[in-house]
Amino acid sequence: MDAIEEWTQAQARVVGLVRGLGTGQAGTAVPACPDWTVRDLVSHVVGANVDVLVGQEPDEHDPAWTQSHVDRRAGRGIGALLAEWEPLTGPMRAWIGEHGTRPVNDVVVHEQDLRGALGVPGARDTPALAALRERFAGRVAAAVDDAGLPPLALVGETWRTGPADAAVVVSASDFDLARAVLSRRSAGQLRSWTTRGDVDPYLSCFAVLGPLPEDDLVE
Repeated sequence: MDAIEEWTQAQARVVGLVRGLGTGQAGTAVPACPDWTVRDLVSHVVGANVDVLVGQEPDEHDPAWTQSHVDRRAGRGIGALLAEWEPLTGPMRAWIGEHGTRPVNDVVVHEQDLRGALGVPGARDTPALAALRERFAGRVAAAVDDAGLPPLALVGETWRTGPADAAVVVSASDFDLARAVLSRRSAGQLRSWTTRGDVDPYLSCFAVLGPLPEDDLVE
């Protein structure tokens, strides 16, 4: 994965997705981030990059840090948020080249959150999303191991992880599994995709980025 180009392309896609949204659409609730609207989520994405560039990104993206991005930009419209973000493209490309891929994760995850809220699917087979799926599937597997549970298998259309003889198998689309390991699918959805065994003891292992959504997320 070319992290610099993946971040740049994701930023461009998000800008194209939200530029020109009216107040009503900007106020649309984001099911994957239920405390935020589209405008709030864009505020966080912009604010996170500002903080990264000044060295104020914590090791863990705790709720106080993420909410601070929204609070500091209260009252700003989408146009003003993009006017703050777009000049950061060059500095962010340089930062990623020097420091690593972490900022790619945030924008790629939240691009799909925004697409889900706005009903505009896309960018489901990018190298960045594939890399995130692999990385966070590893985190789910580590949580399974820490819980003392037998290994779990995730089986998609073209991607899979876990042993063939796993006691529990969850089968879904490559995209749904990517979202599942990012804590973006409900317990009900995981149960419905289980083709072998009982997934219930494993549900907490999928909560690597926070609690699983109460309602099904269909994107």
